[in-house]
Amino acid sequence: MRIRLISLCLLATLLLLTACQGPPPTQIVLVVTATPETTTETTQTGDTNIDAQSADDTQTDEATEEPTATLEPSITPTATTTPTPDPFPTPVEGQIYVAEQRFEDGWMFWVEPVAQIWVLTIEESEDGEETNRIWSVYEDSFAEGEPEIDPEIVPPEGLYQPERGFGKLWRENPEVREAVGWALEPELGHTTRYEYHAGGEVITDEETEELEYEPGPGYHLVESLFGDLFQFNEDDFSWSVEE
Repeated sequence: MRIRLISLCLLATLLLLTACQGPPPTQIVLVVTATPETTTETTQTGDTNIDAQSADDTQTDEATEEPTATLEPSITPTATTTPTPDPFPTPVEGQIYVAEQRFEDGWMFWVEPVAQIWVLTIEESEDGEETNRIWSVYEDSFAEGEPEIDPEIVPPEGLYQPERGFGKLWRENPEVREAVGWALEPELGHTTRYEYHAGGEVITDEETEELEYEPGPGYHLVESLFGDLFQFNEDDFSWSVEE
């Protein structure tokens, strides 16, 4: 259910975004049309008859047969066919507004279209080896007028206490605070590239024998302000980054 809510909200918002950018891509279907029948006509040019006289131009009493026009074989029309379109959804692409902040041990992204905070953390084993990259989703509960920071919380020199929505989540959830640590820099907001690639598969309906799309977990791509491309996977709620 959580996967569908995230995907549906983002897809609905991006459909509105892409609507402002112009019509969706046009699908071109090639149609093979029928070839018309053709016949060969017997014609006359000027005063020249189709019956030719003998070479010596001598009239005889013998009856001459007028040659029979030969028809070319008719061309069998080619059946009109329309390729069946692939029902698998194409990727959704657009521009969205996000805020991002780097932490000692993770990241936070505020995703405006769904008003959510996506927390990225790294799970390590006892020997310090990285085991899992975890993507956690939280609703942004910050409201204008609420305290943006807690003045009693003083970060170490060179580090920052997160503010507003990030700060509220960080202060009210000890597990988040412990997982990501202090912020390395102030929060940064910007408009960025976004993509959603659907998962699932195309199956054949047993009754109609038509192709149908069966939805499944997909993945989101969000580009950071520094050009890193973050991928958020819906199947296991993991994340990765391509620098």
